[in-house]
Amino acid sequence: MPYRQFEEYNIQVTDDVKEKFKSIIENLGEDTEREGIVKTPERAAKAMQFLTQGYDQKPEEILKAAMFKEDYDDMVIVKDIELYSLCEHHMLPFFGKAHIAYIPNGYIVGLSKIPRIVDVFSRRLQVQERLTHDILECLNDTLKPKGVAVVIEASHMCMMMRGVQKQNSVTTTSGFRGQFEKIETRTEFLRLITADLS
Repeated sequence: MPYRQFEEYNIQVTDDVKEKFKSIIENLGEDTEREGIVKTPERAAKAMQFLTQGYDQKPEEILKAAMFKEDYDDMVIVKDIELYSLCEHHMLPFFGKAHIAYIPNGYIVGLSKIPRIVDVFSRRLQVQERLTHDILECLNDTLKPKGVAVVIEASHMCMMMRGVQKQNSVTTTSGFRGQFEKIETRTEFLRLITADLS
């Protein structure tokens, strides 16, 4: 399925998930008939469908739909891509930025497709480590470039709101393929994503 804005909700899924949320809210001690809560189960059911819409999308098809032959073979970087995901352990949000680069090998891809790939993989129950790997391997396998690099920096609500409650911690994960496994290419990429070029 190609990338699309998520505006339609499966009625059966919404009804099923709504009832489960209603039960959870009741078990937590809240009155599900209270004015402010009465529509919460349905809203939560729709929110969860939105936040997990990535399961229904095929990232490889998104890339293939916007690949163009081009002789350009220098580094292409899209940095500071906002991402929002749900931790699969507690279903709490984690959020941050992805920095992605590739070195073309006969094909370039429309720049907007790279953030869309981030969205597809983010809109699933995730761990940051796998999210980094999923994005990296999708770009590497589909574009077949000379190299790919992915760095993700994120804050995790499961660490901030519960557990160790460390509000200022940031988790960084990275992955490199091809020419980015060479220290000089990797160093250039890391320098460019931390530089203020304005």
